[in-house]
Parts: sequence; structure tokens; C-alpha cells
Amino acid sequence: MSDLPELIFCPGLLCDEALWRPQATALGGRLAMRVADTTKDDTIAGMAARLLADAPPRFALAGLSMGGYLALEVLRQARERVTRVALLDTSARPDTEEQQERRRALMRMAQVGRFKGVTPRLLPLLIHPDRMEDAALVETIIGMAQRIGREGFLRQQNAILTRADSVPDLPGFTCPALVIVGRQDALTPPERAEEIAAGLPNAKLVILENCGHLASLEQPDIVADLFEDFFLTEAA
Repeated sequence: MSDLPELIFCPGLLCDEALWRPQATALGGRLAMRVADTTKDDTIAGMAARLLADAPPRFALAGLSMGGYLALEVLRQARERVTRVALLDTSARPDTEEQQERRRALMRMAQVGRFKGVTPRLLPLLIHPDRMEDAALVETIIGMAQRIGREGFLRQQNAILTRADSVPDLPGFTCPALVIVGRQDALTPPERAEEIAAGLPNAKLVILENCGHLASLEQPDIVADLFEDFFLTEAA
């Protein structure tokens, strides 16, 4: 077992370890790191229970989008075990009716064998408009989605649809928190991050310019620097 502090990455919908690769590379050798398995459970509570069963007694968390919902649920279930948390491009609120219907429409597409159509439909919502022609970024996003697959996607969407409202719980999550959001995030816009940062007792908010919903991939170096300061320098 490593003596290094542990950081657990929580991926977003249709994302895997590639979402965090730039930050994991930058922090390599100074933290023990793992990526939570978000493919097997169809509830956020189930994902959190799985993460906690595999985690050391104390650890830090970083979650983006659905991974943020997971991180908040881990705090709800075992806040005393979390040393600090980074929440990227996420929301403490449940979905609106419009968001729920959009998810159900994508689920229906996947269920009738049109799963490959999901990511192209989502792409304009995931990244800054200027990055739509960035072939390497788009390939990374599509590759993650293909690896998660249809059944994993359906389980994840069900988990998101049934997640708890975390807004009332925010004042009780007292560990240091770093809240990051892209200025042009179309799915969880800056006001959702501002609400989280205002609700948490010990939070720092950072808004990234020229950035959409996938901050760790769109602004990898900036996020890596923020993580280094937060998880290593401030925690020392």
C-alpha cells in the first residue's frame, strides 16, 4: 500500500480515466491515484457505496459533471473520510424537467440501437464551440463513450435521473473544496458552480475562460496547476 495521499477521480457521463489523464500525468509520483468505477451501478448511491468499499480510510476526491454528483453523494455517505474535494462543471441540483426529457430521449435512442448517435448529439453541449474542429479532443471524447458502451450509458443516465438534491446538504460538507467551471459550460453553467461554492463552508471558485463542460480536457494544463496547488500545496 502506498504512503502517498490518495486522490480518487470520478468521471462524468460516458467518460473514463482518459478524462483525467492530463492531471494524473501532471500529479504522477506525488499522489496515489485511482479512477472510480461508474459503469456498474444504476444509482449514484450505489456508485458511492462501491467507491467507499474500495477506498482507503481517508482520501481526496475530484469529480466532473456526473462525477460531481458522485463526489457529493460520497460526502453525504461518509464526509468524515474525505480530506478535500474538487468539483468541476457540475450541479448540486437535480435535473429540470427539460433536462430529464433530454436524457430520456437519448436513452430511447440507445435502446433502439442508435447508441452511436448519442455522442455527436451531445458534443456541441460538451465543449467550447471553438474546439469542435479539434480532432484529438473529439476523438478522446468519442473513444471514452465507445468504451463505456450502451449498457453503461443507460445505467449512468438512470443514476443521474434518480440522484438526490444536494443543495440542502452543502453547508454540512466542511472539507476544503475547489469548484471549477468553464465560462461557456452549456450543461452546468457558472451559476450552478456559484451556488455550490456559496453553499459550501470552505470553497474556492474558479471560472475558466474559453472553456465548455469538459474542463479537464479543454484546459488540461490550467486544471492540472489548480489541482497541484489544491491537492498538494494547500494540503501540505
